[in-house]
Amino acid sequence: MSKSTLPEKEYEEKLEKLQEELCMLQSYVREHGLRIVVVFEGRDTAGKGGTIKRIVERVSPRIFRVVALPAPSDREKSQMYLQRYIQHMPAKGEIVLFDRSWYNRAGVEKIMGFCTTEEYQKFLVEVPAFESWLVEDGIILIKYFLDVNQEEQERRFIKRVDDPLRQWKLSPMDITSYRKWWDYTEAYEAMIQASDTDKAPWYRIDTDDKRRSRLNCISHLLSLIPYKKIHFEKPDFGEREERKKGQPKKITFRHTVPSVY
Repeated sequence: MSKSTLPEKEYEEKLEKLQEELCMLQSYVREHGLRIVVVFEGRDTAGKGGTIKRIVERVSPRIFRVVALPAPSDREKSQMYLQRYIQHMPAKGEIVLFDRSWYNRAGVEKIMGFCTTEEYQKFLVEVPAFESWLVEDGIILIKYFLDVNQEEQERRFIKRVDDPLRQWKLSPMDITSYRKWWDYTEAYEAMIQASDTDKAPWYRIDTDDKRRSRLNCISHLLSLIPYKKIHFEKPDFGEREERKKGQPKKITFRHTVPSVY
């Protein structure tokens, strides 16, 4: 599917309503001190970044925090594997969105040989216990796997090549993932089977249609977190104080950006 079946105007209207609900959610999370972790995994081009962008574009970055970690440093490689993720866990009143997560070990690290077979197998055994510990400590943990079919993935890769605004998204790792579709399929299957637990289940999102998948994801996310609308007390701004004697009438600058547009 190269084009969404959902008209743009209808999509924008539905998205705005869901974003209003996200604003209500953040007020509730802040007031009640909830701690929420949302993991976004999936195939390349499946739309993880775009979905996260729609979730956070109307809310406070002090409450909704996005974590997209680069490759580990030499120091981080010498630490416990999960250590660099634990430090990003939320405090009370925070929602952390992981744009890829500790599951790198079960995907790209396994396929590209960035970890040993022993490290990979150890991860699959230990990750359910790690996530159980998070949930038992009071964190609401939600895991999404964004899935896209081969034909749509290829179309999106080609679009990145031809579009200067998307070329930055392409990396040598993307080319490898394109070629190794079935290796990733096998790795993701093993990952899901090992870590899809009652306390921390996986939710698949069909992302062949990006507009619908974004709406479905946000709607589902809202359904998993108990929240109520917090009454907003309208402030009384009062009147501005009068300028005191000696105070400047305006701020003076030596340089101003030209009004080109």
